[in-house]
Amino acid sequence: GGCICPIGAVQNVALAVGDASYLIPLVVIGFFALPLVFALFYGRVFCAAVCPLGAVQELVALRPIQVPRWIEAALGTLAYVYLGLALLLAATGTAFVICRYDPFVAFFRLNGSLNMLIVGASFVAIGLFVGRPYCRYLCPYGVLLRWCSRLSRWHVQIPPEKCIQCRLCEDACPYGAIREPTVPQSAAEQRIGRRRLAGLLVLAPLLVVAGFWIGRGLDFALARLHPTVRLAERLHQEDAGEVEGTVDMTDAFRATGRPRAELYAETRHVLERMRLGAGLFGGWVGLVIGGQLIAYSTRRRRTEYQPDRGACVACGRCFWYCPSGREGCAEVGAPS
Repeated sequence: GGCICPIGAVQNVALAVGDASYLIPLVVIGFFALPLVFALFYGRVFCAAVCPLGAVQELVALRPIQVPRWIEAALGTLAYVYLGLALLLAATGTAFVICRYDPFVAFFRLNGSLNMLIVGASFVAIGLFVGRPYCRYLCPYGVLLRWCSRLSRWHVQIPPEKCIQCRLCEDACPYGAIREPTVPQSAAEQRIGRRRLAGLLVLAPLLVVAGFWIGRGLDFALARLHPTVRLAERLHQEDAGEVEGTVDMTDAFRATGRPRAELYAETRHVLERMRLGAGLFGGWVGLVIGGQLIAYSTRRRRTEYQPDRGACVACGRCFWYCPSGREGCAEVGAPS
């Protein structure tokens, strides 16, 4: 009774890995894998030409502003956290949160809760001034596309022999995907940068360990999202007289005649899996934060304008605004 899309298929793949009894259909595997395969060859063309969520945001990007790099890096961490949480909840059979909280499904289906309609309208409103806010800062599938796009065989390039450094492509890109040439640093600035990088390399493992420890403390809170755990908790409360009356799920359970001991044993199994999964999720968050700090602090030398392969969604605006024409400064080619 659900729907399948590349973004939501991430959860089906995670469930297939976490639950051997779940047989994932080949069609779902295709939805999940094909955009990633195309990204390995041509970059994020799925975002530009296929994804309806991207199309909605592209249409409303009327007055996009340039987001400062440090804000871009901080908000970009949310997509990695969301991906880790979605994988954890899907692999443990708890919930498909990507589908449940998709901000635009309510629009496409012409129904949905008022809260999700408000969330979707908020993303559209923000998209007037910030290009593709969901794609850049929250889309979990965008994380995978970003990784594959960095390895793409063919991608938009800015040939230095044709570029006149007018900066029109940089100003026209609403996603901050054009990287400008770097300014040479002094010897003192280089020493400071190396010390900062060394400190972050030491800090990163500590963040992973701290994240794992904090994540394990969230195991019960996350496990309560699982329907089996919710049922067992409610049933125990009713049997102990802690709540009045019954609810549909406990009435249905009693009607089956299933022993409570069997339900509680299954609940303990869910808690054990969630304890490990929550720790891994916390470690993943620590790794992401450490990696983002290192990436933001690392200075890559550039002598000409270059597109960021991960951030570029292949929208083509740089082609439109290039004064040398669509076959001038911006072209698609293999990496040299």
